[in-house]
Amino acid sequence: MTQNQIPIDLDVRPVSGRIGAEVRGVRLDGDLPAAAFDAIRAALLQHKVLFFREQSHLDDATQEAFGALFGTPVPHPTVPVRAGTQYLLELDSQHGGGRANSWHTDVTFDLAYPQVSVLRAVEVPAYGGDTVWANTAAAYDELPEPLRDLADKLWALHTNDYDYAGSRPQPHGPDAQHYRDVFTRTVYETEHPVVRVHPETGERTLVLGHFVRRLLGYSSSDSAHLISLLQNHVHRLENTVRWRWQSGDVAIWDNRATQHYAINDYGDARRVVRRVTIAGDVPVSVDGEHSRAIKPVRDAGAAGNDAAAQARKAA
Repeated sequence: MTQNQIPIDLDVRPVSGRIGAEVRGVRLDGDLPAAAFDAIRAALLQHKVLFFREQSHLDDATQEAFGALFGTPVPHPTVPVRAGTQYLLELDSQHGGGRANSWHTDVTFDLAYPQVSVLRAVEVPAYGGDTVWANTAAAYDELPEPLRDLADKLWALHTNDYDYAGSRPQPHGPDAQHYRDVFTRTVYETEHPVVRVHPETGERTLVLGHFVRRLLGYSSSDSAHLISLLQNHVHRLENTVRWRWQSGDVAIWDNRATQHYAINDYGDARRVVRRVTIAGDVPVSVDGEHSRAIKPVRDAGAAGNDAAAQARKAA
């Protein structure tokens, strides 16, 4: 089945021209019929991020069960899961790691970073707190040919040696520092190709975001300029979709073909979202080379078993 073949009729309504669609009339749970789930997955590959309103029936357990339909759920590599759950990460704006207001793809500092993320809105502010997603496949496609050729050859070092708060204008406060300490309790460093080949669609996507420390083989100055140049193509407004959250909403995105940014514009109001991530695969460059783990040291073959091992540990 190709990315544009949706096997059953879904009420799928695009939200923007290049990325994002709202799916109506579906009640998410872990017991979805196979045909309905296959249709959702096909729509996800096509639109990169899907939005579902009025899913307040979901609790932590049913969110985890639904996420498991996509593959093996995995806990965050360093941040503890929410109490009483196996894999679920809670992002609470009143704690240090709850405001992820910079462009990133989830957990790219890991070798086989997640393929899919499922995010549920538990508590949302009266105003603000939107999330924006960008299509990294469209960003690659729109590069001028000489820049695409260069990007195809680039590799970058990704690391978690700073936390989600690390690139905020005001990353201060004891709670933020505590989160940083937890987030970096194990330091990960991974070399990824800047362009990976999507394992299901065959698209080429840009692998960038705030976990990138530098490009391999370039000076810090040249590296910063090149990263900025490519990143600017990712988050061009034409390449993005913005979602205004309501309590009970669910967003699902293909983490191999997107970046996202949670807008921190809601002052002291509280925003709580909970995320389940699904184990991914080791990225492959356009010339067939696999990503490489530097810290902790692992090989690509062993990385395929990491997700299951982490899941067993969490359980």
